[in-house]
Amino acid sequence: MRTLFLNPPSFEGFDGGASSRWPATREIESYWYPVWLCYPAGMLPDSKVVDAPPHKISIEQTVAMAADYELLVLFTSTPGFHVDVKIAEMMKDANPKLKVAFVGPPVTVNPEGALRASSAIDFVVRREFDYQIVNYARGASLAELPGVSYRDNGGFRHNPDGPAIENLDELPWVTRVYKRDLDITRYNVPFLLHPFIAFYTSRGCPALCTFCLWPQTHSGHRWRVRSADDVAAEVRFALETFPNLKEIFFDDDTFNYQKARTIELCKKLKPLKFTWSCTSRVTTDYETLKAMKEAGCRLLIVGYESGAPQILRNIKKGATVEMAQRFTANCKKLGLLVHGDYIVGLPGETRETLRQTIEFAKRLDTETIQVSIAHPYPGTEFYDYASRNGLITVDSMTDESGHQLPNVVYPGLDRAELVEWVEKFYGEYYFRPRVIWRVVRRALWDGAERRRLYKEAREYLALRSKRKKFVAEHKGVSGAYAGGAERVIE
Repeated sequence: MRTLFLNPPSFEGFDGGASSRWPATREIESYWYPVWLCYPAGMLPDSKVVDAPPHKISIEQTVAMAADYELLVLFTSTPGFHVDVKIAEMMKDANPKLKVAFVGPPVTVNPEGALRASSAIDFVVRREFDYQIVNYARGASLAELPGVSYRDNGGFRHNPDGPAIENLDELPWVTRVYKRDLDITRYNVPFLLHPFIAFYTSRGCPALCTFCLWPQTHSGHRWRVRSADDVAAEVRFALETFPNLKEIFFDDDTFNYQKARTIELCKKLKPLKFTWSCTSRVTTDYETLKAMKEAGCRLLIVGYESGAPQILRNIKKGATVEMAQRFTANCKKLGLLVHGDYIVGLPGETRETLRQTIEFAKRLDTETIQVSIAHPYPGTEFYDYASRNGLITVDSMTDESGHQLPNVVYPGLDRAELVEWVEKFYGEYYFRPRVIWRVVRRALWDGAERRRLYKEAREYLALRSKRKKFVAEHKGVSGAYAGGAERVIE
């Protein structure tokens, strides 16, 4: 079957379809690669990956593609599900013979709800979907495929889950699909060098963070790795294929989870002499960080989440503020840059814990930060906690443009105040003399950096204005919000 793998158009700048860890429209335009879609696409020579948001492909242009394909595989997200359903229906209307499969976290959590949402969805695949999609496209029946849910004799059939893929080396290289179907200059993340590419060296994460969407709903907690030789070979291919490439980002749930494997991988990467970045936990020791730096590592994305010890315990982070401080000091000693991720509105949040976190972030003083609003995604332990305690006040997680808005409240912290704290966090962190000078110094000597910073400043100020408006309209109101995306899966 001619197969279209689609990360659909939705909100402008929305990167939450095919691999984003935090589905939302970003403060500053960012686009991540649709890595998950590219694995099965690499096994079907007559397929095509269409990543609509970064390539600025409209809904109308997407719908027009329906006539050329027999199978549509659409990667959906909870915030964008209602838009994705409408696109699938339009494509089905344009080509009634088109079979439509939905994949992604929402359909894993509630497959029957997804099927009930629209008759245009023929089936869904829960969790990993690589071989199910490939085998269906090659002629297998739905009844044969593990992890598939579909309509059957007026009801719904949910085939038993299949095993997670253990031998990741048998999967194709996604970089071959990037070359075939994608324009790498379209992908941009502010803290990564441009152009960059991203792919995985492992799947799954053994960590038990209660809020984290991916291990709990998609990739699983079982950690599986590619061989060091296979990773190095794909890196070599990427460097040869994309001569303008500035950086490779290893977008694993946690790249350096295991010391011995990380050091083995670094030994294979070091001779290739290229720049790379990755995800990291603060539990990584100095020896491992040193091996990474010597192998070409430039920057680490680190989930600090909070500077309040009790919050870290509440979310089962498996790390302490002391670990974070020691890790960050080691990174600075080695010359490794850090992009720190923080979350506002985690279980147990108060004004005092928020203040602790801001002061903690300023003490760490990493190169850049991102402050996200906590969302209890269905299928996570955080969602169960928030539901059980009546903390979810509205269904919508975003405004009408896909930007994050809180949908949980805590005693003494309404939704408007949580948004205020996000702005306060960014303002106090970045408007410090040392940080301003750090930014200005880069811009003085780099014209491209100046242009990038100007663009980012405009985008951020526009969002800041929207947030201020939300705060003004909802101060003291903890319940309903008139705006935002509707939720379809109930």
